Amino acid sequence: MPTPPPGPGVAPPFAAPPTEGGRSRLWLGLGAGALAVLICCGGGGTAVVGLLVSGVQAIEEQGRTVSDDYFRALSDGEFGRAYDQLCEDAKRRESRQEFERRAAAEPQISSYKVGAVDTVTLTVPVEVTYSGGGQERQQVVLQQDQQTGGMEVCGVN
Repeated sequence: MPTPPPGPGVAPPFAAPPTEGGRSRLWLGLGAGALAVLICCGGGGTAVVGLLVSGVQAIEEQGRTVSDDYFRALSDGEFGRAYDQLCEDAKRRESRQEFERRAAAEPQISSYKVGAVDTVTLTVPVEVTYSGGGQERQQVVLQQDQQTGGMEVCGVN
């Protein structure tokens, strides 16, 4: 680098950067930035995990409730109320009158036990005991209503 010409009032073209404490300020700034990123990303990740867990719990709760309501209505002989638990696809396949006639002709349910909801396949096992003493394991197929977001019975196997 050339030296400035001698004379009064001559200054170098730019000031030299300060060197005292430069590295400690740099590392302090990088550490603070990393901490801020960690807090933001960690908080966002925790929020996403929390939403997923609460969503799964809501599906489980709604699935058990709608299955219980459906079988309670069938065991009470309130076939119209059971029909109201069905999804739109099931209602298109079978009218209310056809459903009530078919349900009345089937063996009377004396008790039932709703199992755990499979959140992957949206199915619920139900152990059914008939008034004649027979037992059967049925699988309730659930579907989410697109308008309300609630679970509905879409079939029983």
